[in-house]
Amino acid sequence: MRAYAKKFGVADEEAEKFGITGLLHDFDYEKYPTPAEHPFVGNKIMREHGFPEDVIRAILSHADYSGVKRETPMEKALYACDELSGLITAAALVKPSKSVAEVDAKSIRRKMKDKAFARSVNRDDIVNGAADLGVDLDEHITFCIEAMKGIAAELGLAGVQEQKPATAD
Repeated sequence: MRAYAKKFGVADEEAEKFGITGLLHDFDYEKYPTPAEHPFVGNKIMREHGFPEDVIRAILSHADYSGVKRETPMEKALYACDELSGLITAAALVKPSKSVAEVDAKSIRRKMKDKAFARSVNRDDIVNGAADLGVDLDEHITFCIEAMKGIAAELGLAGVQEQKPATAD
């Protein structure tokens, strides 16, 4: 989300808002996973805590069934990155190294065709999200992978170090 904010040329403070929105948008999902509840319960909680209206609206707009049309760059980026970041994460975690550095657009496109892989990821949302942003799907996938590589350690996707056997000195 922050990478797209920078690509859109928004100020650093606004880019941080993009990032926070991305982090918070599903905070209610585990407890309230149904379309009748998510993201509506979370948005109510956020409103009660004084979150900015543009953040609340972006979160509502990421669910097609909410009826809130995506209009702003933040809303479009959230929708476009939501399912894709999950698929990229899943693809990285099945690599022996568990590193996003080993993931590329071609491998993600293959995973998109494999309906059994990360089956809860909505492939149509990934395709439609890129279209809403007005970017080619492979370009969008590559952009998101590169953004995630830049913060791989924070995401837990920097990989695992090969364990070397202990040696006696």
